[in-house]
Amino acid sequence: MGKVIGIDLGTTNSCVSVVENGQPIIIPSSTGSRTTPSVVGFSKKGETFIGETAKRQAITNPDRTISSIKREMGTNWKKKIDKTVYKPQMISALVLGQLKKDAEKYLGEPVTDAVITVPAYFNDVQRQATKDAGTIAGLNVLRMINEPTSAALSYGLDHGESQKVMVYDLGGGTFDVSIIDISEGNIEVMATSGDNMLGGDDFDNRIVNWVVDEFARSNGVNLSKDFAAMQRIKEAAEQAKKELSASDAADINLPYIVQEKGQPVHLNMRITRQQFEQMTRDLVERTEPPVRRAMSDAGVTNRDLSKVLLVGGSTRMPAVQEKVRNLTGLEPSKNINPDECVALGAAVLGSTLTGNALISAGTGQSLILFDITPYSLAIETVGGIATRLIERNSPIPTRFAKVFTTAHPYQPAVDINVLQGEGPMAADNKSIGQFRLGGIRRAPAGVPQIEVTFDINTDGILEVTAKDLDTGQFQSITITAEDRMSDREIEKAKKSTQILLEDKGK
Repeated sequence: MGKVIGIDLGTTNSCVSVVENGQPIIIPSSTGSRTTPSVVGFSKKGETFIGETAKRQAITNPDRTISSIKREMGTNWKKKIDKTVYKPQMISALVLGQLKKDAEKYLGEPVTDAVITVPAYFNDVQRQATKDAGTIAGLNVLRMINEPTSAALSYGLDHGESQKVMVYDLGGGTFDVSIIDISEGNIEVMATSGDNMLGGDDFDNRIVNWVVDEFARSNGVNLSKDFAAMQRIKEAAEQAKKELSASDAADINLPYIVQEKGQPVHLNMRITRQQFEQMTRDLVERTEPPVRRAMSDAGVTNRDLSKVLLVGGSTRMPAVQEKVRNLTGLEPSKNINPDECVALGAAVLGSTLTGNALISAGTGQSLILFDITPYSLAIETVGGIATRLIERNSPIPTRFAKVFTTAHPYQPAVDINVLQGEGPMAADNKSIGQFRLGGIRRAPAGVPQIEVTFDINTDGILEVTAKDLDTGQFQSITITAEDRMSDREIEKAKKSTQILLEDKGK
């Protein structure tokens, strides 16, 4: 088996790593950067741009440029460009394919196997979509690993002492928090929580909205319908956010932002850190409930925590760091790179999967990883009740079976409605899959014995099986999006992606 790469497929930026000489290292992009923007663009001439080149041309080609696609994974999002309809898996596959090419160039050999990270709070549908993206990119996805767990895995290599750490992961599009126990070579996830619609993009958008409103107030011009102007403002907002992490104020200067009555109008504004923190205070506050929930589920208090690891570029914001101090009473640790540690941990796991156990510098023992599922899983039973089979924060892989029976006399079939969430009633949870088990022997209500089994693999993907213990009749499904790409569609997309990547390389 060749080298296994570790990939952090991020909302804003992605990163790829590999283990060499027993240590994980970052593989530079084709432009020499240590991360690759998760942006894909298509020119009207049929060219495909990925990463830095896609980001640079976004201002002049906004309607044919796609970014932040990670938030759409597992949804029915589609975008038609020319004659091709692109789904989230296909756009993500182009980013993954570029990372694969960069790795092959760096290593000087073909790369097939990979470990890909996902937000801890991604559901089964989103995980399957991510795995499909890897397949389309020509990768054999050996494992998917939760991002906070991956960060802890890279951290655990050099810190052998027993400790409980919080991983506070605020990236470009998602927020995760995990409580992790590191002891005697074991890295065990105790609890996890998060918010899949909270990240740096939301902070950028607050600045964007402020700029548009201020410009309309001062100049009487609404820029929100001008695609090119909005792309420039979006980039300027992201840059201003970064500057405000180190400075008390940032200038947003965009000359010739629009023409009014044949005359150019320039945009010149100054935003202070105080203004920015005021307009985004509610976003920072949204991280508190998941932190409280994770700590409660893990049964730990602030006194039990040894460190808080900050992961994701958005944790560089001073207001976020202050929130962490207030929540935990600890000074956040800054001895890991928030942009790179997730990919490094994925490479560590990839190396262990090939039989190359990595040794903790502190204990001299090989590292063993124990991950968990972030949601409770149930089926709907009589009265609309959500009957749980697997509780959230259960270790994975896991398998649990429970016997149910029919609710009506001589019932020939049962409908299985698979639920995800913490509510006591089915209506309070998300339905993630439905199927019917037929061929049940006709009998009075309560006589047939129907065994329902939930099986979660190491990637966190759920398979549900229902079996009539009397007749042996059974039915099963792997939980996927309703519009999940078929094997045929995946193979077709795989060929198209390879062509696009090859054309880009010419």
